[in-house]
Amino acid sequence: MSDSFNQRLRMIRFRRKKERTRFRDELRVIPRWLIWTCVPLYIVALIVGVSINLLHIQTGGDVFPPELIHQPLLACLALAGVITAVSIFLSCWLFMLGYIYRDAKRRGMSPALWTVLVLILSPAYLFIGLIIYLLVREPLPYTCPQCSATVSARFNFCPSCKYNLHPACAKCQHEVSDTDKFCAYCGADLVPAKAEENSVEGIAPRPEIA
Repeated sequence: MSDSFNQRLRMIRFRRKKERTRFRDELRVIPRWLIWTCVPLYIVALIVGVSINLLHIQTGGDVFPPELIHQPLLACLALAGVITAVSIFLSCWLFMLGYIYRDAKRRGMSPALWTVLVLILSPAYLFIGLIIYLLVREPLPYTCPQCSATVSARFNFCPSCKYNLHPACAKCQHEVSDTDKFCAYCGADLVPAKAEENSVEGIAPRPEIA
């Protein structure tokens, strides 16, 4: 069980190398409506909290923090800082859930299942659910190099043209890259195998230059 799980993680990491994603592009996965919902809620919380604090200062009620009851400006700034810190933490938590839902959906995984799993793990382990998701998530679908059809990263062959999407070493059966000349696991020569595959598929091999 452990060997098969490690093999799956290795294959996922290998196939994920083909992804050309940037951090800025990943941020765009977060739903826009979620971002524009958190911003006004933060402003409302800030206005309500500072207003209540000022009212309590004038009426002699409970003030946050209590030691600044005679310094209204500092008391309001301290309260605004606490509200901002809490808002940032809650916003990051919501953005994380929104990102996982949208990212799992575009990768062909179960978005609801993964969102619920991370939600369950969050109260006790904070961001451990996000770390687990990032480790085991499926690679993104990509374009077939031969027919340009969009294929799932789970496929070994293109369903449209039968192109070998994930070639493997003929000797040790480990997955190799299209540009590899030798297998990184057993050292086998991969060039003759690729030439043979091309001849079987009806593609003439490139002539060698003397």
